[in-house]
Amino acid sequence: MMKKLFLIPVLLMLSVTNAYGRPAVSDIEKLKSNYREILIPSYSADDSLYNDFLRIEPEVEMSDQIVMELHQKYPFDFRKIDGYLALMKPDGSFSDIDYADKKRSGWEPKLHAERVLELTKLYYSKDSERYKSPQLKADIHKALGYWLKEKPKCLNWWQNEIGVPKTLGGAFIMLDDELSDEERAGAIEIMSAARFKMTGQNKVWLAGNVLIRAIMQEDVELIKAARDTIASEIRVGAGEGIQPDWSFHQHGPQQQFGNYGMSFVSGMSFFKRLFDGTSYRFDDRQTEILESLMNEGYRWVVWKRYMDINSLGRQLFHNAQIHKGYATAFVASDMGLAGYPAESNDFVGHKHFYSSDFTVHRTPGWMATLKMSSSRIIGSELVNEDNVKGYYLGDGATYYYVRGDEYLNVFPFWNWRNIPGITSYQGSEELPSIRATKSRNSSGMVGGIDVGDCGMSVMDFCRDGLTAHKAWIFAPDFVVCVGAGINSDSIAEVTTTIDQRLKRGNLELLENGRWVRIDGAKDYSGHQTIFHDNTAYITMDDTPLTLKSEHRIGQWHDNMRMYRPKDVEGDVVELLLSHGSKPRNGNYAYIVMPGCDKNRAKNFNAAKEVRLLRNDSAAQVIRLPEVSPGYWAAVYVAGELLDLDGRKYLAEEPGIYYIETAGSGSTVKVCSKF
Repeated sequence: MMKKLFLIPVLLMLSVTNAYGRPAVSDIEKLKSNYREILIPSYSADDSLYNDFLRIEPEVEMSDQIVMELHQKYPFDFRKIDGYLALMKPDGSFSDIDYADKKRSGWEPKLHAERVLELTKLYYSKDSERYKSPQLKADIHKALGYWLKEKPKCLNWWQNEIGVPKTLGGAFIMLDDELSDEERAGAIEIMSAARFKMTGQNKVWLAGNVLIRAIMQEDVELIKAARDTIASEIRVGAGEGIQPDWSFHQHGPQQQFGNYGMSFVSGMSFFKRLFDGTSYRFDDRQTEILESLMNEGYRWVVWKRYMDINSLGRQLFHNAQIHKGYATAFVASDMGLAGYPAESNDFVGHKHFYSSDFTVHRTPGWMATLKMSSSRIIGSELVNEDNVKGYYLGDGATYYYVRGDEYLNVFPFWNWRNIPGITSYQGSEELPSIRATKSRNSSGMVGGIDVGDCGMSVMDFCRDGLTAHKAWIFAPDFVVCVGAGINSDSIAEVTTTIDQRLKRGNLELLENGRWVRIDGAKDYSGHQTIFHDNTAYITMDDTPLTLKSEHRIGQWHDNMRMYRPKDVEGDVVELLLSHGSKPRNGNYAYIVMPGCDKNRAKNFNAAKEVRLLRNDSAAQVIRLPEVSPGYWAAVYVAGELLDLDGRKYLAEEPGIYYIETAGSGSTVKVCSKF
């Protein structure tokens, strides 16, 4: 009796030891249980987010890890599963997979690992008629055996150390007690490819794989080390990761909301649920940071469950805007956060993400975004044959959304020299490789200011011998876009693209009070009003204008090499301003009115609502009398004297100014010095 009394308090003590001592075995069992519940989720019949997601057609060719994980939410497709099981060879391989594939992105053998995970989830799904099926169990072990024996390796380190271990790790945790000693040893070898190293999301991915191995081995010290490594990235202001303005950086100072950032928030949401009910749970400050990243960062870049193109990074895959938008909504739902509706928009405002040279403008009826680069900020990247043609994506790309799908899957049909909003060279030669030349503007005079629900962003553009002073003013009903000081010594034609998007309805030009349909390509000059797809475009000077409404043929493979070469067709509308060859002090001025109708476009008095007081290489000054009482100014030369309708203001430093006048004086209300 005395012996029993002695043992009881010892057992109790072991069960309550926290994560900062030696974690209890009960924590490990809870981690395993949580892992299985997360991997095999259940949804209620009235879950609108999940039911809306099911309407999206599954992808056939996938490379993005987020998309693969998102597709795991679909109900089991028994026809598909039976189809690839019929292709399984006696050695456990699948005849439809090229195991000799050398692609760095979209590596085919990864599909084998995905199938092992899917079959394992099906085997453990209690709602399935194949729950604990002996035949299914045999197929799983056969497929797993092939991988453990052949050990396929990708030329891309990421797949070997992160992608494959992350996928198979879920299967290992679920199989757990059903693994033979030989299989367990092989599984540990796969998971051992991951080590604690690197920064940002790569660091989190690697630590997550170490965590799986630690759980399998019931190594409490390693579990704690992995958990602490993961949690160490929940911080603000490091070189990579979460930035002070709630954007996200990876691969240097580069905005990566939809790429690495998306994996970060998705992963952290996963770990938050995984650690729930254990001594490893995130503390209040870590939870607060994650929620702020969602509310102050991600909520800005998703419009009606479509993620903004400027936020996708290099991952311009098929349906990328949809997949990233729904992935964000699921993360928010898992974290108990609202704000990602399918239709209504109650989140409005203007925000310049100063850490990323990135601007978002949201109104009740439309959203616009602007991506710039500078001597501080990288505009885009080419990695693993993703984003082969994206050389100009960070040069002032500007997109306008009403429905959200205005640019959905336009990428095979784009002229990649004519990204909406940019000023660039024309030519028939191949675009420069971002891998060889960093996608970065050499000027540091780039930034933005917020004034209530309006704002101004400015980009002093200097790249490849081409210079331009570009400015955008975002108002409640329109965006004013101006450019000046456009210079180049190249014989190549220089253009500014107003827009290039999928054709939805007619492209029309206002002539003598009547709308005229434009087909093919036509050239114009002078002040013009154009209408297409609930959006009006109004030019404000005599810069030559080309309008195009064309049927085009292209390939996803041209920009994203993971896709098989295959022609696709689509219709595109393009609006282009020409500054000619070797321009000297060229300029432009135009207005974009998203979410309007033809009547509003026809009756819009541009001269009254937008007063362009100055637009030259030293300064740009604009007033919007119907919007705000002040003057918006971009100043590029120190000591410039601005004329504000007879009142003078001396701008002692280059910068972006919002100035209000009273009596004979003037007051700077908001200013951002370069």
